[in-house]
Amino acid sequence: MESRHRRVQRVVAAIYAGIPVVLLVAVALIAAAGPVAAWVGCVVPLAMLVVGVVLLRRHRYQPRWWTGVAGLFGGAAGLMVTLFPLAVGVWWPAVLALPGLIVGIVVGLALARLADRTLLVPFVPELAETPYELVFRLRGIPLAAVLVGADNVTIQAHPVPRSEHQFQTYSLGEVTGTYEFSLSGAERLKFPIAVTHAVASAGPAVILQAKGQDWVLPTNQAGTLIDVLNRRQPSA
Repeated sequence: MESRHRRVQRVVAAIYAGIPVVLLVAVALIAAAGPVAAWVGCVVPLAMLVVGVVLLRRHRYQPRWWTGVAGLFGGAAGLMVTLFPLAVGVWWPAVLALPGLIVGIVVGLALARLADRTLLVPFVPELAETPYELVFRLRGIPLAAVLVGADNVTIQAHPVPRSEHQFQTYSLGEVTGTYEFSLSGAERLKFPIAVTHAVASAGPAVILQAKGQDWVLPTNQAGTLIDVLNRRQPSA
């Protein structure tokens, strides 16, 4: 498990710090061919690096943020590499701005996917004993997920909830029961949070009981979710 942790953190560091460093080197090489004023362009990758290092400390164990940051940093890097040559009088790379943006986003997302797969594949029970926040997607509800942290569980309707009506968080001590259940697909599921475009589907689900509320959470990883919740439950 320790070796997997190191591999994951290397990829995450490549996203949050590696992309800005590569961009800084590229910008510096381009600026070296132009006037002194062109070196001002290094401010952007330096700012990205500072932000990345700060966010890395916060997001190190939160995979839900890796994809967004990777796409943002990758896209920004691809765009700047193609547009910054304008500062030194080279015009033709600007024609590649859109492809550069797309390639940057794709590379960033590929790194995020690599980090996710390195962490979760194959899934081992010992992951429940790590500080990583584990994400379980809800079947039939686009963007919705269950996030199991070290000491709490969150059900959210959107990766970045815009209001308190789109998520609900419980401490693990408030979870009083978890049961595996099978849905026929004919049920009409109701949620205490605002959920849009929910589509009923047959398959496994988890009944989660917390603070007097019963959640029916359709997920193809029902058994794994229950195992993680049970393992992370605080000891009596």
